[in-house]
Amino acid sequence: MSSNLMKNWQKKSVERKKLYKQFLERTDKNKVLPFMSEIHESAFQKINCLDCAACCTNYSPRFKTPDIKRISRYLTMKEGVFIETYLNIDEDGDYVLKSKPCPFLRQDNQCSIYDVRPSDCARFPYTDEDVLLKRPQLTLKNAEFCPIVYFTLERLIEIRNK
Repeated sequence: MSSNLMKNWQKKSVERKKLYKQFLERTDKNKVLPFMSEIHESAFQKINCLDCAACCTNYSPRFKTPDIKRISRYLTMKEGVFIETYLNIDEDGDYVLKSKPCPFLRQDNQCSIYDVRPSDCARFPYTDEDVLLKRPQLTLKNAEFCPIVYFTLERLIEIRNK
């Protein structure tokens, strides 16, 4: 793989959106799934999320009931007070953050509730899961702001083309 892969990745990601869409729609998932875990690990070795934090700065995870229970307990808040303080219901009926950036994101891009963070945060960017392939719209959106998603798509396309 070219050492220039990550140079200007955001611009390249936008330029290659149509290619990514075609890849996600047409690829034989069984042929690329076996490589995803290795690519995921490689991406996290090359890219430090703390340098970016675009996900925490611009987007909200869904807060499911177990997340709300766990986080409110950790913050020693009643669930209702936690919801009232931090969350709204979006157009899909999911609890999401009221504000951006995430109120739990510290100045150093560390998460103040990391050990009890929502499951969406723990799983993001889904590059080691079939969600990457099964939810193309989400993957395409994530590729625009997450260098790990970009890296993963580029590597998967490279593998498929071999």
